[in-house]
Amino acid sequence: MTDYDQVDFFTDATLLEDPYPYFEHLRSKCPIAATNTYGVLAVTGWDEASEIYRDHDTFSSCNSVIGPFAEFPVPLEGDDVSATIDAHRDLLPMNEHMVTMDPPMHTQERALLMRLLTPKRLQENEEFMWRVADRQLDEFLANGKCEFISEYAQPFAMFAVADVLGVPEADQGEFRKFFGLSQPPGMVNQADVRDDEPLNKLDSLDEWFSTYIEDRRANPRHDILTDLAQGTYPDGSIPPVVNVVRSATFLFAAGQETTAKLLANCVQHLCEKPELQDELRSNRDLIPEFIEEALRLESPVKADFRMTRRTTSVGGVEIKAGTPVMLLNGAANRDPRRFECPEEFRIERPNSREHLAFGRGHHSCPGGPLARVEARVSLNRILDRTRDLRLSAEHHGTDGNWHFDYEPTWILRGLTKLHIEFTPVEVEQ
Repeated sequence: MTDYDQVDFFTDATLLEDPYPYFEHLRSKCPIAATNTYGVLAVTGWDEASEIYRDHDTFSSCNSVIGPFAEFPVPLEGDDVSATIDAHRDLLPMNEHMVTMDPPMHTQERALLMRLLTPKRLQENEEFMWRVADRQLDEFLANGKCEFISEYAQPFAMFAVADVLGVPEADQGEFRKFFGLSQPPGMVNQADVRDDEPLNKLDSLDEWFSTYIEDRRANPRHDILTDLAQGTYPDGSIPPVVNVVRSATFLFAAGQETTAKLLANCVQHLCEKPELQDELRSNRDLIPEFIEEALRLESPVKADFRMTRRTTSVGGVEIKAGTPVMLLNGAANRDPRRFECPEEFRIERPNSREHLAFGRGHHSCPGGPLARVEARVSLNRILDRTRDLRLSAEHHGTDGNWHFDYEPTWILRGLTKLHIEFTPVEVEQ
């Protein structure tokens, strides 16, 4: 039996396949519990996580992607370390991207990005998605099997977000090589940042989008990239090119990474529970509810982080200034105080949409609506064009003894491979 009090969440590979018993162990002690490593407080409660997400005045996002390994040149001492955080945050990884920013800087950068994610633009993007879904399915349907992540989820997610950003279709093929980073963030057994690791892992993408944005500012066209290039902050000021570029590159990288994991998660559920396939085929109106429950039960983001600016109390637990707080979204989404029988997949769960898979507050995922549309379109076309979706026994074992490999990261939760089999269905497109 595992002694979870001795487990190091950041280095123990045994937690990759099934971290939920560890999360439950932490919750059994307290919804906000001290871990045995790096002075981290782990948040497993839904109420507590929601409160911390919304309190950006007390909890900084400066360490959201580096967790407890944020290094400051001076100690974080005293009951208010805000000045130290603000003075040295530019030394931390991904400091140029909004995921690590706090208001007011985060507010103005997010406003710029949201120009791309209007209801009108998402509707136009959906029309493109239906075509891409069929195009990707055409590549392997006749085989009766595929490795779903590399053959569908990754390219589909990449093409969808590239279209939102206005990348010309002629260039989109080049962007396939940018799927994911050189390695997933937060690698287990490689918790510390290497000295030779760049603070901005998206430099190569920045170069592509810099070319687009600079060209559109000099030579405006009637396209989305021009709208982005000529966008202004809420106060009417013109953002530097580099800021526009970083908004675009982060949406491109983060949007495809998490959406591909969501798509694989959904298809895995369908393969494991054939009755869900039948239910969704007969009632497509249930697909949005299915997606929300899949997000709740298996959140693509495993852990998000905050740095405590000033000493405070949440849920009756004192949190000292300078304490790294680990928000375990997957644990909060299985909090029995919020979700009845949280381990069960219930397609008609009345409050499944209350999950924290996309965070909360100022840092709620701006691409959440886009991811939902991508999943809805994909599931509809997959159900239209296949029947009898099933897991490959050769790769994943048999019913009741399935096995899967998960990405070795403490930030994200996602399969490395998903081999499936099916019977193709000829349909009119």
